Amino acid sequence: MKKIAFFDAKPYDKPSFEAYGKRYGFDFTFFEAKLNEDTVSLTQGFDGVCVFVNDTVNAAVIERLYGYGIRVVALRCAGFNQVDLAAADGRITVLRVPAYSPYAVAEHAMAMLLTSIRRIHKAYIRTRDFNFSLNGMTGFDLHGKTVGVIGTGRIGRVFIDICRGFGMNVIAYDKYPADDPSIRYVTLDELFAASDIISLHCPLTEETYHLIDRNTLSKLKKGVVIVNTSRGALVDADALLDGIKERKIGAACLDVYEEESEWFFSDYSGHIVADDVLARLISMPNVIVTSHQAFLTEEALDNIAETTVGNLRAFFDGDVLQNEVRLHAAGV
Repeated sequence: MKKIAFFDAKPYDKPSFEAYGKRYGFDFTFFEAKLNEDTVSLTQGFDGVCVFVNDTVNAAVIERLYGYGIRVVALRCAGFNQVDLAAADGRITVLRVPAYSPYAVAEHAMAMLLTSIRRIHKAYIRTRDFNFSLNGMTGFDLHGKTVGVIGTGRIGRVFIDICRGFGMNVIAYDKYPADDPSIRYVTLDELFAASDIISLHCPLTEETYHLIDRNTLSKLKKGVVIVNTSRGALVDADALLDGIKERKIGAACLDVYEEESEWFFSDYSGHIVADDVLARLISMPNVIVTSHQAFLTEEALDNIAETTVGNLRAFFDGDVLQNEVRLHAAGV
């Protein structure tokens, strides 16, 4: 039975991974700690490691893993920006889950958007206090509005379908357009200028880092709504905050944040949050922040576990690795 060190483990991770591990001959040891240079020593004696979005698999960690005889890192997520692929190249195989439930993420993006523009979160708080006033609760129709979708992979295309159901005008940008003639592709600048709502569904790369920044703000419609359920660093948080204070950005729906690894997935309700930008964003009446939970459905958790264990089985059995992340194929 192969032993796998599972980092950044949460209670909702364990049932699916334990079930698939038992079924296919893997022994998962769950560590609450994130994988980084301080915790990598915990991997001694294991055959592989399983990590999530906020674990650190940099060159130093990879060197230690390789020294311990570990030859596989299984990501239980789609993104791989937390891994130094150059350092892993030729030494450690990196596997990922390219799709687990595009519906989960796309539906969460729409849920955040609807909550924001129809003030659902504010109504919930008011009525809990028996305040039934409608003052300050005016929203706007999605029907007829233009939504710009950046990234048209599986999640982006599901989000487009949802938007069409609301009668929205959809435009899109992707460096690698989907083979779908129904999607109207435009340039980024055209998307920025025309969109009432912008939703991000692209991976984080050197090209997409701070895709929304101070330069971008000058190109946006006044009052635009920004939705990000992809990767935090697609948006320059400082620039976003300035845009909100200047009334350029009408609202922001953020399931991710560029410094989230310090805060997300943990309870800091009894602590003072030292991240001034995050604290200011959360305090804004037109900002909704959820803690990277767009993926969190029963279906997605099961699919993540099944695919991750399947990736590990393929590696140890010497089968074709359909979900391997390779240096040059990733464009690094």
